[in-house]
Amino acid sequence: QVQLVESGGGLVQAGGSLRLSCAVSVRSFISYQMGWHRQALGKKREFVAAIAWSGEKTLYADSVKGRFTITRHNTNNTVALQMDGLKPEDTAVYYCAAAHWTKGWSDSMDYTYWGQGTQVTVSS
Repeated sequence: QVQLVESGGGLVQAGGSLRLSCAVSVRSFISYQMGWHRQALGKKREFVAAIAWSGEKTLYADSVKGRFTITRHNTNNTVALQMDGLKPEDTAVYYCAAAHWTKGWSDSMDYTYWGQGTQVTVSS
């Protein structure tokens, strides 16, 4: 029903930038709030950022606020995460996910559909 494919991960030095993209195949993209989440090795998956269906509202985890920016383009069903000022502790597999607009959006448990993930590694 909903398919998500992430791209853009890689290896970067501390202080550098990466841009993650997520292409979403779905009948009604604007019915979904979109989020990015991450899971570091040996840790639980955690919420990173979310954007409302209209793109007018965003939400960020405290750990990335001021460094990461989430955007979406409803004309081509994509969502992006611009990551600046990367730190070694940002190293994780990053997942794009979709939550129906009737659900919450600030917790990984709110999201129903998930991409396969893309690795981000930040070296010190």
